[in-house]
Amino acid sequence: MKKINVDIKGMHCQSCVTLVERSLKKLDGVQDAVVNLTTEKATVNFDESKLTETQVVDTISKKGYPASLLTDAKPNSDKEAKKRKAEIRKLKRLFSFSLVFAIPAFTIGMIFMWLNIMIPHQDYILWVLATPVQFIVGAQFYKGTWTALKNKSANMDTLIAVGTSAAYFYSVYAVLFIPGAGQYFEASAVLITLVLMGKLLEAVAKGKTSEAIKELMHLSPKIAIVIRNKKELRIPIDEVKVGDVILVKPGEKIPVDGIIVEGSSAVDESMITGESLPIEKKKGDKVIGATINKTGSFKFRAEKIGADTTLSHIIKLIEDAQSKKAPIQRFADAVSAYFVPTVILIAISTFVTWYFILNREFAFALIAAVAVLVIACPCALGLATPTAIMVGTGKGAKKGILIKGGDSLETAHKLKSIIFDKTGTITKGVPEVTEVIPVTGSKAKLLQIAASIEQLSEHSLAEAIVKEAKKTKVKLNKATNFKAIPGHGIAAKIGREQYYFGNEKLMTKNKISIAKVKTQLRNLENQGKTVMILANKGKVSGLLAVADTIKPTSTKAVRALERMGIDVYMITGDNERAANAIAKQAGIKHVFAGVLPEEKAGYVKKLQKKGPVGMVGDGINDAPALAQADIGIAMGSGTDVAMETGNIVLMRNDLLDVARAIKLSKMTMSKVKQNMFWALFYNSLGIPVAALGMLNPMIAGAAMALSSVSVVSNSLLLKVKKI
Repeated sequence: MKKINVDIKGMHCQSCVTLVERSLKKLDGVQDAVVNLTTEKATVNFDESKLTETQVVDTISKKGYPASLLTDAKPNSDKEAKKRKAEIRKLKRLFSFSLVFAIPAFTIGMIFMWLNIMIPHQDYILWVLATPVQFIVGAQFYKGTWTALKNKSANMDTLIAVGTSAAYFYSVYAVLFIPGAGQYFEASAVLITLVLMGKLLEAVAKGKTSEAIKELMHLSPKIAIVIRNKKELRIPIDEVKVGDVILVKPGEKIPVDGIIVEGSSAVDESMITGESLPIEKKKGDKVIGATINKTGSFKFRAEKIGADTTLSHIIKLIEDAQSKKAPIQRFADAVSAYFVPTVILIAISTFVTWYFILNREFAFALIAAVAVLVIACPCALGLATPTAIMVGTGKGAKKGILIKGGDSLETAHKLKSIIFDKTGTITKGVPEVTEVIPVTGSKAKLLQIAASIEQLSEHSLAEAIVKEAKKTKVKLNKATNFKAIPGHGIAAKIGREQYYFGNEKLMTKNKISIAKVKTQLRNLENQGKTVMILANKGKVSGLLAVADTIKPTSTKAVRALERMGIDVYMITGDNERAANAIAKQAGIKHVFAGVLPEEKAGYVKKLQKKGPVGMVGDGINDAPALAQADIGIAMGSGTDVAMETGNIVLMRNDLLDVARAIKLSKMTMSKVKQNMFWALFYNSLGIPVAALGMLNPMIAGAAMALSSVSVVSNSLLLKVKKI
């Protein structure tokens, strides 16, 4: 299967989207096709053995919507911005041109009429004023109508073209053959102008919904200082190659992703992770393109460039998310497919009823029918979901919460249970010294001896002890005669003193009594900690406890989720004692312990019988469970496999962001439902009012234009909401 993105021009409303999607899905070999009105793009998955890219693009173009293949893997913000600006410029020109004729037409045809002011050849002047608006500005509506007719369908353009043409051509007939009967030139001219104003406001507002992507695109620096042949060269970022050594000075942006090979610094990663505090970086640490170097200078080796950088991946994730439809969007699609033909039938019925059955004058019946056509335009319905999804995913991205699609955004707030992996998710995933308990001497002395011995070991627990000694600035001594005893611990000498450092088995083997520390030892072990005993001259010198500690926000995150009515579970391969100890610290009541990696997905499946389940993890072993869950939430510090499998990625590795993602989901779907309600309520209420002859077409046109703007504006209000 191949996935391509296609740029589409000329789509005006949801009916256009439905037509293009239907045409693509009819092609043999197309597995899925999603068209987005807001971004004016289509994402198509198809079988290469049955179909070509050219056939896909040609199918869209033949339907009257010029299409082109998007081949550039790297997002092009300038191209997108220029395209949006060109569209807005064109609409402004047309709107200004239209106003030049519509304002005098409205003044003569409406205001003068109300004031009982008559001017010579008034009807002919109005005819002259309305004609350029009808056929130059309105040409786009005729073109859209013709395209729809060729495809045996109808769209918003059809409603506008039929409605304004009826008013215009009736007026021509009235002026030529029944002078004094009244004409509606100003109605058609003002109506087209108002619809155009709505399109202009909509285009400006739509541009704002995709600001998150634009902002991310502009984060990337344009120049990099590369060291080649021992010389510093300033080159465009596009010329950087994998393996290049790049120099970054204080205050500069890091050009691409890589690994530090020399120097150290503090790096502000807030634009990628949302983490406000700078992160200390040293040799061997990873750095991310577009983040800001704060203090020191360093050199790093380029690992990922262009479309492979973290920033480009994030932008791609957001773009994909904004092209994926939420299930609720299907409702709008279904309504739109039948809406326009139904409205045309209602308009015809309105005319027939007033003119032939109720014997009202022709002009009244015509204007009532025109008002029905105009008030019913389903633009707001087509914008209801995609605009809210775009703003929601953009807002999430700014906070380091990457949501991969509208479907994920819609499902997240429905979760009944959430399962957290333990290591690296609830806990930091790195062992730390938690207690230093001397029996003789001081804590500093006990830590000094233990770390001096362990500096020769490669064990992860040894690394934790040495790290603690360095943190507390304890000076290490030279150890000799080092001997690792598998399953027991180590033995070594410092000067002439022989030391043993390990577990109970090591003490028993060397006939050292632990009676003095046994109670403390058991208490620490019951807390899920690994306890090591230091002995010298046949006696215990003290205890050191090491554990994988929970993250600072884990407990708060669990409480926040429980307040939302979500059941929280922890899953781990650890034994029950260790698992329960961590669960107790985090405030988690439900624990699955001793679970093998391949069994995790099974536990998710069991919980799914009670309702939708979220799974939060960071490792390769979590990937099957993340895929099985209704919503897989991957930690940004995790493996690429976990991040690829998850529906939501938390770049900050903060578990509070799980609750924030669910809150964002609730807020976004609330906006979608508000938008859908007002779009449908407005149409449902407006059509009968217009059919009863109680609505002037110009007022209907203004209301129709403003409804689309109100839907987009309501979505934009998400930006100021707190999550």
